[in-house]
Amino acid sequence: MAVAKSEVVSVRVEPHIKVALQSAAEREMRSLANMIEVMVVTYCRSQGYPLDGVPNDTLPNTVPKEQQRD
Repeated sequence: MAVAKSEVVSVRVEPHIKVALQSAAEREMRSLANMIEVMVVTYCRSQGYPLDGVPNDTLPNTVPKEQQRD
């Protein structure tokens, strides 16, 4: 079975939003792209949006809050 290629999405954000995103990504040892993906999936799940093709159990590489460093 063929695996679908990832899609490119370009967005423009205010500088302070990019700094916040970079901080979050660094804290969780993620790339910016992966951090955005995690945030989108988390938001969609919290709002009840369908996520076809995304496993229902957990996101890969997520760090439980109690294991995050301060």
